[in-house]
Amino acid sequence: MASAATLQRVTAKVLSDRILEEASSADPSYAIIDVRDDDHLGGHIKGSTNVPIRQLDVMMPTLVRKLQDKKVVVFHCALSRQRGPSAALKYLRERDGHLKALGLKKEEKDEGEGQEVFVLDKGFVGWQETYGEDERLTEAYSKEIWRNY
Repeated sequence: MASAATLQRVTAKVLSDRILEEASSADPSYAIIDVRDDDHLGGHIKGSTNVPIRQLDVMMPTLVRKLQDKKVVVFHCALSRQRGPSAALKYLRERDGHLKALGLKKEEKDEGEGQEVFVLDKGFVGWQETYGEDERLTEAYSKEIWRNY
């Protein structure tokens, strides 16, 4: 069973490299789930999906089905200390429950084989420090909002 201690983290550098490598792909092998609420204003990682934490429980079954073919799923919030890790754990538990209901193990090829779930180290705050103004990686960035963060 997954726990906060067993969650894997990914650095902004590793994630940015993956985004750039797959920039021309119509269907990237990864998904980025941004669980920020109102603090989503001021920029987001290009290609990410905003699922505010307050809507996560309702959206989780849909998210699991939508992401089942992705090799990598990355969750983050502002700092990836609470909301991001909490969302990743909920996702892992929901995904594993979904697979169990289908009579599959998470290792089986049909569903979620090798799917890795990560939390973005340092969250969007860390991301924007390096990649905020890089339009290949960040959309709708507002430097003024993040200046004093």
